[in-house]
Amino acid sequence: MPHALSDPAGPHHLGLVLAAGGGTTETVDPSGSVPQLIIAAVVGIVVIIALITWLKVHPFIALVIGALGVGIGAGLAPDKAVTSFGDGFGATMTSVGILVGLGAMFGKMLVDSGAADRIVDTLVRRSSRAALPWTMALIGALIGLPMFFEVGLVLLIPIIVLVAKRSEVPIMKIAVPALVGLSTMHAFVPPHPGPLVAISTVGANLGTTLAFGIVLAIPVIVLAGPLFARFAARWVDIPAPDMFGSRGAVATAGPGSGSASGAFADDPAHPGREARRSPATQDTASLPNGKSDFTRVISEPRSPSFTVALLGILLPVVLMLAQAIREATAPEATGSWVSLLDFLGSPMIAIGIAAVYAMVFFAIGGGMDRSAVAKSLESALPPVAGVLLIVGAGGGFKQVLIDTGIGGVIADAVQESGISVLLVAWVVSALVRVATGSATVATVTAAGIMAPIAADLSSPMTSLLVLAIGAGSVFLSHVNDAGFWLVKGYLNTTVGQTFKTWTVLECLISVFGLLGVLLAGVFIR
Repeated sequence: MPHALSDPAGPHHLGLVLAAGGGTTETVDPSGSVPQLIIAAVVGIVVIIALITWLKVHPFIALVIGALGVGIGAGLAPDKAVTSFGDGFGATMTSVGILVGLGAMFGKMLVDSGAADRIVDTLVRRSSRAALPWTMALIGALIGLPMFFEVGLVLLIPIIVLVAKRSEVPIMKIAVPALVGLSTMHAFVPPHPGPLVAISTVGANLGTTLAFGIVLAIPVIVLAGPLFARFAARWVDIPAPDMFGSRGAVATAGPGSGSASGAFADDPAHPGREARRSPATQDTASLPNGKSDFTRVISEPRSPSFTVALLGILLPVVLMLAQAIREATAPEATGSWVSLLDFLGSPMIAIGIAAVYAMVFFAIGGGMDRSAVAKSLESALPPVAGVLLIVGAGGGFKQVLIDTGIGGVIADAVQESGISVLLVAWVVSALVRVATGSATVATVTAAGIMAPIAADLSSPMTSLLVLAIGAGSVFLSHVNDAGFWLVKGYLNTTVGQTFKTWTVLECLISVFGLLGVLLAGVFIR
């Protein structure tokens, strides 16, 4: 539930009343004068951005230095600033860290078992040439739902290239929808780290935010994906790069043969797949272009069925949505079924069930033994360690803003300005995104700044605030964003062509997301 903001003395009263987890309240008095607080906050944010962009300091270190600097500059004793940061770091890791870890394990099992490949193969083979852009948008969204952006991108790029080559559809008509589906889910839908930490920081309801995020994602993906892809294909008319050939050590059926799912047969980033390789089998089903002279070569005869794979992806979403619907429709209901639904729908349990499901059913369907499962799960955690530290540091930064009273100053300024809180959240997130190039840093920073403002909002509005922050966090990807260079390198585009495609689609996701949130804000209070 959102925190409660008490302002009995009017907008200039800076005492902040925070609702703690157990329902107790604590009044936070400003640690310095209003000018001192404002200067400390501005300088702290500038220092964070400068450390990341100019000195190339890791965002975790930058956030720690900036947060402690803000606390001390705002008048907190050094030991109090450290304590405040530690409290915020611990609280955020408690609420978010477990979910990110479980989500990473589920995503790794999805890839290593072949479940992701099965979903892609099934959807692509059932699509006509004209429907391929829409199918790729769906694939990007499904892959993006449980996976981190970088992992999903590495998985999607070979699929994009191979599908474009075989179907003879312009690559931008294939790439843009898939990338939009992936990026939109990354920005709006938990259990991605960005939305999760924003939900935790501003006190939003996860189930409500999940429901709103999915509803918002649909029109955004349609507009910025298949529809924009038509223009992108005209602006950047390039052939698919010749990056991926046939599956290693497997005889191909002819020139260009290979599989959308087979680009990882020799990829060391996918342990467990090598151990499961066996002599190839042929699947002579026609490809989307209808040319029978192309055949798919499958080096892994065993992989989870499409139904099993899809159920695993949707399972945590359904559980959390069911609990949110119960809260919205029957908030006063009691009984064993309510307790069970609330238990199963709690984020940690829902994602934990999905992880266990993957360990059992993905492994069985994919022919993975216990050692392969253990190796897959173990390899899932190191890549997210940096993300977890950034998320935790963002929580510490938020707590410093609150404990110094800076949050109260920000809340009063926004309330007096009359500007939409949702628009302010988007602008703050977008500015940090453009400056640092990191969607995660933009999200955790903006959520920390907006947390005190969220205290006065209703639960649905707080969820919209999270989505506004998420929309701003993907705005204007350019040369300081690792995603920009990944897409450029994989698709073999020039810098200018990458701006015309990747940068524009990120801006469209951001702007359409903001418009959707503002429109929803007219009807939701």
